[in-house]
Amino acid sequence: MKHAIATMLTVLSLTWGADAEAQAEPIEAVISAQIKAFKADDFEQAFTYASPMIKRMFGDAQSFGVMVQRGFPMVWRPANVQFLNQEERDGAVWQDVLVRDSTGASHVLQYEMIQIDNGWKINGVRVREPAGLSA
Repeated sequence: MKHAIATMLTVLSLTWGADAEAQAEPIEAVISAQIKAFKADDFEQAFTYASPMIKRMFGDAQSFGVMVQRGFPMVWRPANVQFLNQEERDGAVWQDVLVRDSTGASHVLQYEMIQIDNGWKINGVRVREPAGLSA
C-alpha cells in the first residue's frame, strides 16, 4: 500500500512539474518576443502581445511605445533578461523577470499573464526592486 501511494505521488509530482513547465514556455516566449520587438523599436509588433485591456487603455501601438520608453526603460533597452518564479493567483499567472538595464541596475518585473483564445497575453507589468541584489 505504501509503495502504491509513493508511486502515485511521484507520478502526480512529475505530471504537475511537466504541466508547469509546459505553461512556462509559452509565457516566457511571449515576454521574450515583446522585449525583442521593443529592442527593435517595433511597437506595432510589441503591441500584439498586449491583452485586450492594455490595448483599450493605450489605443494604439505608438502611445503604448511611448509609455514603455518613459515608464519601463529597462524593458525597452534591457542588457540582460532572466526568468524567475511563476505563480498562479486570482485567475492570472504572474511571471517574475529579472532585468538588468544598460547601467547594470537590477529590476524585478512582475508580468501578469492571461490566456485568451489566441494564446497568452501580457495584462500588466509591475516593477519590484529585487531584495539583496546590487548593480
